[in-house]
Amino acid sequence: MSIAEPTANPAAIVAEELLGVIERIERLESKKAALAGDIRDVFAEAKGCGFDVKAIREIIKIRKVEAAVREEQEMIVEVYKRALGMATDPDESDAA
Repeated sequence: MSIAEPTANPAAIVAEELLGVIERIERLESKKAALAGDIRDVFAEAKGCGFDVKAIREIIKIRKVEAAVREEQEMIVEVYKRALGMATDPDESDAA
């Protein structure tokens, strides 16, 4: 019967794992920064073509929301606009 070899230092194993996690996060952060720069370039290009960047950002935000949720939000906004006399259709402002 042989004497078992001592196992590796648990603290060293945890430290290596932690270092691996940190290095992965740093690589992803670097990629994220590069992508953010690419997105800024596309927005600058869109602005150069005469597009309204603020409107593009709003459309992107809207497209992220599921259709049913978006429709519900739009209905609520319309109800509030009518209540405040801000309806876009003149006939709708009479209902408020």
